[in-house]
Parts: sequence; C-alpha cells; structure tokens
Amino acid sequence: MKIESITVGPFAENCYLVADESAGRAILIDPGDEPERIIEMVEGAGVTVDAIWLTHAHLDHIGGVSSIRRKWNVPVHLHPADRVVYDRGAQSAEKYGVPFEQPDAPDLDLSEGQQLPVGTLEFSVLHTPGHAPGHVVFVGHGVMLGGDLLFAGSIGRTDLAFCDPAAMNSSLDRICELDDDVVVYPGHGPATTIGDERATNAFLTGRARLIGR
Repeated sequence: MKIESITVGPFAENCYLVADESAGRAILIDPGDEPERIIEMVEGAGVTVDAIWLTHAHLDHIGGVSSIRRKWNVPVHLHPADRVVYDRGAQSAEKYGVPFEQPDAPDLDLSEGQQLPVGTLEFSVLHTPGHAPGHVVFVGHGVMLGGDLLFAGSIGRTDLAFCDPAAMNSSLDRICELDDDVVVYPGHGPATTIGDERATNAFLTGRARLIGR
C-alpha cells in the first residue's frame, strides 16, 4: 500500500491518494481544491484512479471533485446523511468568499460496515458523525483516513451548521477503541496515531470537554 498526500486550498486541506502499487489501482480521498496539483500527484504515482471517497462534504473537501471527474470519470462515494451539506457547497463557499464549482450529485452511498476495495486492498467504512452528519472514516491495513474527526492535538469543529457535539463525543469514543499503532491521516495537519492522541489529546484525555459529553 502507498499513501501520498497533498495539502490544497485556502483551508489547507489534505487530499490523499491511496494505492495498491502491485495492482496499479488507487482512489482519491477528499479532493478539496487545486485539482491540477492533485492530477499531477496521481500521474506521478503511475496509477489508475478508480473512485473518489469523501469523508464528508464540507466545501474544502469537495471543491476539486468536478475537475477531477472531468479528467477521470470515476464514481463519487458519500454517506447519504451528508447530502444536505454537499448540496450547500456553493452557498457555503460564497459565505467564505472562495471560488468553488458545485459538483454533480454523488454516485454511490457509503454505509456503516461497508468494505471498499482499492485493488487487492480493502477498507472498512465507519460512520462517525459529529463534525458533519454523514462523516465517515476509512480504516484498514493499520491506518485510518480520518477526515475532520481527529487531528494531532485537536478535533474537528462542532460549531458549524449540521454539527452535533454529542455525536462527536460518541464518534471519538468509538475510534479510541482502535489499536494504539493505527496511523491517523487527518483532513488537516500532520499524521498522528491513535495511541499518541489517546495519551495526549485533551479532547480524549478529558482535559477538554465538548458540550453534551
């Protein structure tokens, strides 16, 4: 397995390329902006992209979807509970004053417990609402592609439209059950591990609290 990342856009969002090098197949996770740079990353890896997986539908995670799909006509996977967020992408971008192309409707629904292939690799979908109602993470092969659930030293915001602090607490508790050595690739900032965050992240140790915990 090979994981490459590129940080894009005004919100410094991490887009990931996850590849089965032996099979030459790959998927993109959260192509949020600067599609030209994302395309360069894929072409440099020498793999074929089979799908786009979205951890959630905030504008900084979906802004490059349309351009990527014009390059490669691949299906977009999104949890249906986040469709309300997805459909408001252009409206949200206008609020922040950033350029944005509203993507077409997603093609396939993500669901709890679903197994998704990347070549011969397979990842499990965990529904982890809180930051967004349809937020998911992808877990497998010792890694968690985690979107905006858990960051190094912090967590995703819970003060935006459709956020739910109580659900965020439950989702954080759930991913804390993963093994310590699981590497977390977050939507923003550097990679970390479940063990490091369980030991030091104030939102996991109890030093910081979300409303509703």
